[in-house]
Amino acid sequence: MESPKNKVAAAVAMLAIALVSMACSVQYKFNSSSIDYTKTKTITIADFPIRSSYVWGPMQTIFNNQLKDIFANHTRLVQVKRNGDLKIEGEITQYNQRNKSVSSEGYSSLTELSMTVVVRFTNNVNHDEDFEESFTATASYDSRQSLNSVQETLVTEMVEDITEQIFNATVANW
Repeated sequence: MESPKNKVAAAVAMLAIALVSMACSVQYKFNSSSIDYTKTKTITIADFPIRSSYVWGPMQTIFNNQLKDIFANHTRLVQVKRNGDLKIEGEITQYNQRNKSVSSEGYSSLTELSMTVVVRFTNNVNHDEDFEESFTATASYDSRQSLNSVQETLVTEMVEDITEQIFNATVANW
């Protein structure tokens, strides 16, 4: 049978372990915002037109929907058509592909697709946070595949990457 002294020592040890583990915890905030909702309540997200010489039609809709969705899903901001406390606007400025690597036979073996978006962010609550910046994402595919067969998947991946970059730069304070 355990003595009361051993029970107390075990309880103290368990309490110490619990306190140390709580004190050493690390919190990460990915894709969650650091917005002061007492001051910032609305956001205006303009549709981004394509200004690139190479165009894939559905890209504009995929991008605009994803950008609006990320803010709707990860903030409590109300999206308004104009005069939001925060304003995001810009355009898709580049969409292109290039050979990334060459096989031993001298043919392209890997092709890289890239997309660049210019964003103008206005914080009408704190203009010190305003900026204009370019965001780029890339995706590669085997050159034996046609672009048509992989384009939707790759564009969706790049759009997710770019919209996360925009979210983090505007409201996540990374």
